[in-house]
Amino acid sequence: MRQIWKSFRALYFASLMMLIGSGLLSTYLALRLAADHVDGLWVGALMAANYFGLVLGGKLGHRLIARVGHIRAYATCAGIVGAAVLGHGLVDWLPAWLVLRMIVGLGMMCQYMVIESWLNEQADANQRGLVFSGYMIASYLGLVLGQLILVMHPALGLELLMLVALCFALCLVPVAMTRRIHPAPLHPAPMEPRFFIKRVPQSLSTVLGSGLIVGSFYGLAPLYASRQGLTTEQVGLFMGSCIFAGLVVQWPLGWLSDRYDRALLIRCFALFLAIAALPLAILSSVSLEVLFVLGFLCSLVQFCLYPLAVAFSNDHVEADRRVSLTAMLLVTYGVGASIGPLAAGVLMKFFGSQMLYAFFCFFALILVWRIRPKAVTNLHQVDDAPLHHVAMPDSMSSSPLVAALDPRVDEQVVQDQMQTTPAPDAESDVELAPDSEAEQVEGQAAPDDSGPEHLSGARP
Repeated sequence: MRQIWKSFRALYFASLMMLIGSGLLSTYLALRLAADHVDGLWVGALMAANYFGLVLGGKLGHRLIARVGHIRAYATCAGIVGAAVLGHGLVDWLPAWLVLRMIVGLGMMCQYMVIESWLNEQADANQRGLVFSGYMIASYLGLVLGQLILVMHPALGLELLMLVALCFALCLVPVAMTRRIHPAPLHPAPMEPRFFIKRVPQSLSTVLGSGLIVGSFYGLAPLYASRQGLTTEQVGLFMGSCIFAGLVVQWPLGWLSDRYDRALLIRCFALFLAIAALPLAILSSVSLEVLFVLGFLCSLVQFCLYPLAVAFSNDHVEADRRVSLTAMLLVTYGVGASIGPLAAGVLMKFFGSQMLYAFFCFFALILVWRIRPKAVTNLHQVDDAPLHHVAMPDSMSSSPLVAALDPRVDEQVVQDQMQTTPAPDAESDVELAPDSEAEQVEGQAAPDDSGPEHLSGARP
């Protein structure tokens, strides 16, 4: 472990500084708008713009890296993100803030892609699990520290924006100073949405629901907490404790995930989330102790949904498609995270701040209804499933290249699939047992789809 830390400390430090800045910026903007008595809809829109930028950056980042190389791409995006952060302090016009938030998301996604491809290039095959864990710890720790800065500096002045920009300036130093040869650029891997919608519909539903919930949490939980009467320091502690819950739960989750049916776990966690969020959804005002306890419990389970869905989907997708699966999951998550803050912001505007947790309750119950363990056919379960659970970093604190660090994915597959052209649409197979006769006809596998041809499709 010491050798891994010594080898990757520069990239971990870069990730840490990025996430400190990103976590602080999200909470600062929510609290700043709350202090100015701006509608929650604008707060949600800002977070939606950030996630839209992240999704867009996943498509454009490859092109930039291929054109100018990893170090130049990282330096360019760090500079642009820093300038966009400071732009929030120069302009008070909210539509301009939407554009700036999208730019921040786009630039950060490119930075994630540089770091992840570099980590994968330097990691030995037998070390990728530990390297991935270190990256996850750096991601969550950065988000927590970003919230704790508000405890030490509760004033919502321009100093906090300057501190965020400082973080993005410092994250540039270890990458710019590296003496290692940067990795060869990887190209966007092909996505096969129709194939995955038919093969792993329950996993995609879970990822979409997770995006709706977690995206709304990051964007609107600070606003909710401030409307509960919490001071800036208390909001920072509340957000920090909730994000810390996401880190704490990853290792117990891995133990459970490798021993129990993952579809059943998703359904149970979704039900637990609905129960934990219900008091906060019903009561317009709660005590500080109740808010912290229930907020922590909600976060324990809401941050479980995405990694469980990733592991569940990998159980039913062949190894040569897992790179494209990762890209599909992240895009699906990004769509949910873009829509969620907007929808929850509208509800909070018209019906009160407690609608944030009512929103969580509603979509958690949707997942309870949607996820049906007995309906999983296991027709396409891979030979060595269930695959070993891998603790995932905060869902969009990563790029489509995160598959390169996943020890479940062979490194050569990553290299092959991300340097080839997309394959034609895949055949239609399902993870779910169909409900109707029409769906049964659509979901039936072709007679020869288990042969070698079936395994030759490309992945992102």
